[in-house]
Amino acid sequence: MTNAVTNHTSVLSSTAPEPGQLVEVRRRQWIVSDVDASTVSPELPKQSLVKLSSIDEDALGEEIEVLWELEPGAHVIERAGLPTLSGLDDPSTLEAFLDAVRWGAVTNADRGYLQAPFRSGVSIEDYQLDPLVRAIDMARTNLLIADDVGLGKTIEAGLVIQEMLLRHRARTILVLCPSSLQEKWRSEMAEKFGLEFRIVDTDSVKRSRRDRGLHANPWTSFPRLIASIDWAKQGEGIRLMRDVLPPQPTFPRRFDMLVVDEAHNVAPTVGKYAVESLRTRLVRLLAPHFQHKLFLTATPHDGYTESFTALLELLDDQRFSRNILPSEDQLARVMVRRLKSDLVDAKGNKLYPERRLEALNVEYTAEEREARQLLEQYIASREKHDEREGAVSHFVHQLLRKRLASSPAAFMSTLARHTATIEGKGEARRTSGLDERILRRAIAKTEEDYADDDTREAAESEAIEEASRRLRPLTSDEKKVLGRLRSWAEQASHKPDSKAGALLRWLEENLRPKGQWSNARVILFTEYRATQKWLHEILASHDLGGERLALLFGGMDPKERETIKAAFQADPRESQVRILLATDAASEGIDLQNHCNLLVHVEIPYNPNVMEQRNGRVDRHGQKQSEVVIWHPVDASGGHGDDIIRALKKLDSMRADMGSVNPVIAPQLPALLEGRRRELDTSLAEKRIERARRYVKAERELRERIAKLHERLTTTRSEQHLTPDRIERVVRVALALTDKPDFTPAKLADLPAARVFQMPALAGSWSRCLDGLEHPYTKRIRPITFDHDAAKGRDDVVLVHLNHPLVQMSLRLLRAEVWARDDVKKLNRVTVRTLPEAKLDAPAVLVVSRLVITGGNHHRLHEELTEAGGYLRDAGFKREDGITKLRDWLDSSAPGAIDDSLFDALRTRFTKHTEAVLSAVTTRSRDRLKGLGSTIEARKRKEIDEMTQLLDHLAKNLEAELKREEPKQLSLFSEDERTQLRRDRLALEARLRRIPEERERERLAIEDRHTGLVDHTFPVSVILLVPESLAKRSPADRRRA
Repeated sequence: MTNAVTNHTSVLSSTAPEPGQLVEVRRRQWIVSDVDASTVSPELPKQSLVKLSSIDEDALGEEIEVLWELEPGAHVIERAGLPTLSGLDDPSTLEAFLDAVRWGAVTNADRGYLQAPFRSGVSIEDYQLDPLVRAIDMARTNLLIADDVGLGKTIEAGLVIQEMLLRHRARTILVLCPSSLQEKWRSEMAEKFGLEFRIVDTDSVKRSRRDRGLHANPWTSFPRLIASIDWAKQGEGIRLMRDVLPPQPTFPRRFDMLVVDEAHNVAPTVGKYAVESLRTRLVRLLAPHFQHKLFLTATPHDGYTESFTALLELLDDQRFSRNILPSEDQLARVMVRRLKSDLVDAKGNKLYPERRLEALNVEYTAEEREARQLLEQYIASREKHDEREGAVSHFVHQLLRKRLASSPAAFMSTLARHTATIEGKGEARRTSGLDERILRRAIAKTEEDYADDDTREAAESEAIEEASRRLRPLTSDEKKVLGRLRSWAEQASHKPDSKAGALLRWLEENLRPKGQWSNARVILFTEYRATQKWLHEILASHDLGGERLALLFGGMDPKERETIKAAFQADPRESQVRILLATDAASEGIDLQNHCNLLVHVEIPYNPNVMEQRNGRVDRHGQKQSEVVIWHPVDASGGHGDDIIRALKKLDSMRADMGSVNPVIAPQLPALLEGRRRELDTSLAEKRIERARRYVKAERELRERIAKLHERLTTTRSEQHLTPDRIERVVRVALALTDKPDFTPAKLADLPAARVFQMPALAGSWSRCLDGLEHPYTKRIRPITFDHDAAKGRDDVVLVHLNHPLVQMSLRLLRAEVWARDDVKKLNRVTVRTLPEAKLDAPAVLVVSRLVITGGNHHRLHEELTEAGGYLRDAGFKREDGITKLRDWLDSSAPGAIDDSLFDALRTRFTKHTEAVLSAVTTRSRDRLKGLGSTIEARKRKEIDEMTQLLDHLAKNLEAELKREEPKQLSLFSEDERTQLRRDRLALEARLRRIPEERERERLAIEDRHTGLVDHTFPVSVILLVPESLAKRSPADRRRA
């Protein structure tokens, strides 16, 4: 172990800098925030990627990354470590400065500290801290966050991401999610955590090439990226990704953290055997090259063990392997699962509302019933003679049924395309034979996630056209039936049908009773844009449009989308919107629970997961009502509607128990909705649920664990001084030092005691601190508060947290004072405090320093503020060895003021004994390094032992699996399933062969990270401690002392 304290000279250096040092690059001064020498190939000369943060006031917060050895004129500047005693600061000002430095020392070897919650602008429930605590405690953070829909998995992931960045355990992050969730991820990371992410898609690739040249690769363009999994899995996305991935995983890994949202979509699909999709293959390609992984899903186990174990292997292939049942202990370490029904507050009250399912009864007309009968007649005729094309005809016919159930308008467009294609336009194609792969790809595209309704509609049209071309020509009777259906649809699509009538009555009764609009709001969800347009016209023609009605659909302008969302989320007294008519493509990932607890499904989705995604827009974290009511349109006659509601309640009960609807039941739902069955057969599903429950256990005894999480948060708040008044003081001091105007007090009418302020006018680099103050709907400038409790659950005040631009600017400005020259400094970094005679009988000095401990490759392992000092006598400086006594001096002291003569005398002594004081600082750092060295060594040994045990256990399981016989009835498997079986067996054999080398490489990587410990000490302030009595004595008495 070695020790380094900054010396008194300015040094030019061609060697790579170290974290915390001051450097000059491109004629400006920067602080080194991170150094990485592991990103370059072994065969090339050593190059260090250095991340720099500007300390210039007009560019505070600006960050750049440079290759140090290639950067012309880059050099390290080392200044005198101790401040010059040229003046005194107000004690409160110096405390604010020390808080700023303390909050910057975030890489703490103590894993009990939780720092991310204080750097988020969102109200965090205690239960949401669980994934964060687990992530800190894991050497390699691999977590399956499997909480129920609406519990805030994105917030939980954001906390983990923030903490890993703060602790310098991650720098590069890739989020893979459905296309419709990209913007939500980007905005939530920015608004709630102050983190900039960029979306990678076709447009960004074009921009990158235009700005940086044809060979620019978007996957390395920025450290924090978001991409649609369906874009990344094929074409340009995966080709460009392959260009940046090493041929084999490196140690440490090429990238830091992979986040997969809706992770159940990457698990293999199961028929008789789990077959990998393009999504699965993408994540299998990426996973080995990421050090940490977060998988998010509300449906982790689909009832098929093969699919579940494959998902676990993608998450952590050192702990799990496909087809091998996980042990409960190993699964419990990576899986976080809580259900809404289990969460209660400290008093035992439920945190989430009850859900009530209701029927929207529809009295269908004779014409409408005849249309349904005609469609069933047509389908029966086609299926009777289409046995060879059963799967294809089933796809076409189910789509026609779904569109008819939605609206005459949605049905008409699909019927027209199907009829036109089958009546002859595809004749040549049919006789030459249809490429099976084209058809399968077209159908598969209809199941992808789309953020744009037009793109989704085009995929569906293409699929029905491709499928219809394959089918036999129409018989004369079938042509007549289609003619009658087309005639009915054309007429019905221009007027309200019975379902629209029932919906109009419901809206009048629930939103406009007796002709007066109430404050109630409702979301009307539909799958199809055609239905949305049709229903929009109907509502508008019945005086339910105008400012009372808003539309959300996939593909609309993002700014318009945000405006509508803001209007619907705003207080009903401010916003006139009462009805939100939304398509699935537009609404996935949007939170709409602020003032709405009513939802109507315009058509009941055939996919229970789509239904749950809709319901989750209002039944989620932040819902203020005690009950959420969901309405479903059903036939009022014949008992069929009762069958549907009864089945949906059963599904909801199973979902509440397991967090998801079992896929064994899901295929039965279309037949139930179409009236071809009266109830769901849950016997097989219940068996699978029982099997899944063994591995996917929701945590039932949560109260004690949540209490411990809260305790860890409280401890961090206390020890790091992370209170609203301390954060407010830091900002006030920074504003005063830069001659900026101070806050002015403000009031919240219903919370008069809260400390709330109006932001002052700020210009220059500070102007970005004003971003986000404008209310998204009213456009009024909102006041600010530093208190999480005051901001909780409200949108009329802005929470200024540690990662808010205002606080970040203030912290950077104060920290930059550590390096400021005497002729431009704003702080002296020196203050006086007094103690009772019983505590201190002679003047003393205490130096506060920032200690940074790094391991191999400059890996930052620990940061903290340390204290060193002793008695400051004229004859000499006597070090106080007891750190407890030094801290007692600080804790017992009070702000003090001394006259100039006493200050001059103490300054003379300090200057005379500077070397001795610096020696005390060095000794303190060395002692602290010894103490932390044993902690870091123990952590290293623990990580190595855990990794060894994991890989040994995995090898044992792989050997056992490879000895098992293959399935006996292989002839029943499809060709794809047999191919996947062979691939899986070869993959298991290859995995077993890699384990010995992987074990050694992991050990060496852990060793490298934790060895070669160096402490870097940066003295930041001097505190002169003076006995109260001495401060009051005459100058002659002081000299004798």
